[in-house]
Amino acid sequence: MAFDADKVKLGRRGLLAGGGALGLTGALAACSGGGDDTDTAAESTGPWEFTDDQPATVELDHVPTKLVAYTGMAAALYDFGIEVPAVFGPTTNEDGSATSQAGNLPVGDLTVFGNTYGEFDVEAYAEWGPEVLLTHFYYDPASLWYVPEESKADITALADVVALSADDGANTLDAVIGRHAELAQSLGADLESEANAANKERYDAAVAALTEAAAANPVTVLACSAAAETFYASNPAMGNDMRFFTELGVTFVQPDNLDEGGYFESLSWENADKYPADLLFLDSRVQALQPDALTDFPTWAALPAVQEGQIVAWEAEPMYSYGLAAVSIEALAEAITNAKKLV
Repeated sequence: MAFDADKVKLGRRGLLAGGGALGLTGALAACSGGGDDTDTAAESTGPWEFTDDQPATVELDHVPTKLVAYTGMAAALYDFGIEVPAVFGPTTNEDGSATSQAGNLPVGDLTVFGNTYGEFDVEAYAEWGPEVLLTHFYYDPASLWYVPEESKADITALADVVALSADDGANTLDAVIGRHAELAQSLGADLESEANAANKERYDAAVAALTEAAAANPVTVLACSAAAETFYASNPAMGNDMRFFTELGVTFVQPDNLDEGGYFESLSWENADKYPADLLFLDSRVQALQPDALTDFPTWAALPAVQEGQIVAWEAEPMYSYGLAAVSIEALAEAITNAKKLV
């Protein structure tokens, strides 16, 4: 797929686009499943077999340990107890700290074959000797997330590929996490370990809290992302997280003039107030502008939700482990609980 700088502002599913890494790294650390009481990488015994979502079945005579994964997938596996030694995708910020997609990964210890979109060091990857490459896809199984199209044939020729669907237009966050749990278990994770059990309990409690909050205080939520020239109003039907939250009772704004692809409506800053909302669910990835960078935007400052401080970070590229996902669900539940009705 061709790289579109504007779309990389707000999507994540082949389209992605906006959003940024938030300062959730510290909060995420509180729920790591990759700690001392979680089984880590599987011993290299075998055989190993896993059927992904393409669907394709990978079979090896041993459980692979020389894993290379998209950063977000590596973070999920790490939280379940599987160490992935090499990654590609947004792993570190300019100051060397972990991006939000990296979750609790020990980024300083990882081999990184590419830290930005379109970057993948094929020569270093080949020399490293991967056994399996793990990543996501959005809608099209042939389009591997953060694997550059121009070098995909070379990359996929070097190791087996396992790809999980991050979005097919119908699956939800809950189901996607479940698939990551299955993959982790196949690689040796103990899903009944103390850490994993605690993370699942926290996740279930967060889901219950969000359900209760949405029922008790049915405020209107606008999922959005900010860029220098554009304010994006996101389509809640196009994200596995928002589809799940909608099922739980959250009321999202539905934009009525979606861009091609259907992920969002691009608004000029003069029209940023087109969709009144009680709460802004603001894309928090590193690609998107955050509130402290928006103070000089008059139409942003005039939004009722901004004036009331009713903004909550949105992981526009969700985290796919129970412990990591619980953090953002808890934050949304708390924001809804405390939000005033403004529109």
